[in-house]
Amino acid sequence: MKLDIVGLSYSQTQSGAYALVLGEVSGRRRLPIIIGSFEAQAIAIEIEKMTPSRPLTHDLFKSFAEAYHIMVQEVVIYNPVDGIFYSKLICSDGKKVMEIDARTSDAIAIAVRFECPIFTYEFILSSAGIVIEGNDFVYLENITETPEEITPVTSATAGFASLSTDELKTKLQEAISEESYEKAAKIRDELNRRKAS
Repeated sequence: MKLDIVGLSYSQTQSGAYALVLGEVSGRRRLPIIIGSFEAQAIAIEIEKMTPSRPLTHDLFKSFAEAYHIMVQEVVIYNPVDGIFYSKLICSDGKKVMEIDARTSDAIAIAVRFECPIFTYEFILSSAGIVIEGNDFVYLENITETPEEITPVTSATAGFASLSTDELKTKLQEAISEESYEKAAKIRDELNRRKAS
């Protein structure tokens, strides 16, 4: 089953963690995964096409792989064990295909850099996914997250609500130049919230 990134927001239950929400391309099921703040920032920076002043770890991985003519062809989320999702990178140098074990958060941060597809298996979506019915979440088994966890507007972005859009854009550039990516992500979330309303 092919997946797309459909959301990334602050986790309400785990301090400093983020909820990454993947959605099946041809359906209504969503797969929420709790990830760390560094990986969330690495994913958000690439999705938003921000350019950090120095390469992040996942950018370094991509540069290193490309220097040796290795491409990541796809990411496969293949096994959930006790709430932890196991993933692998399917890589090729044009002659040989290799599978490399990776944390799901790192695998997705690399997938967005290589613009490669993300896949999972039907049994994972059946056991760990949630189905979207209109604006409501219908839970399937093994889900402990609440719907609020994937709501993009949180108290973390409330501090920027009083600023104008131009002021936010200026602060976003300042945060990127200072390599304050968590602050940049919060400002970006506020800008996205305004675009959506």
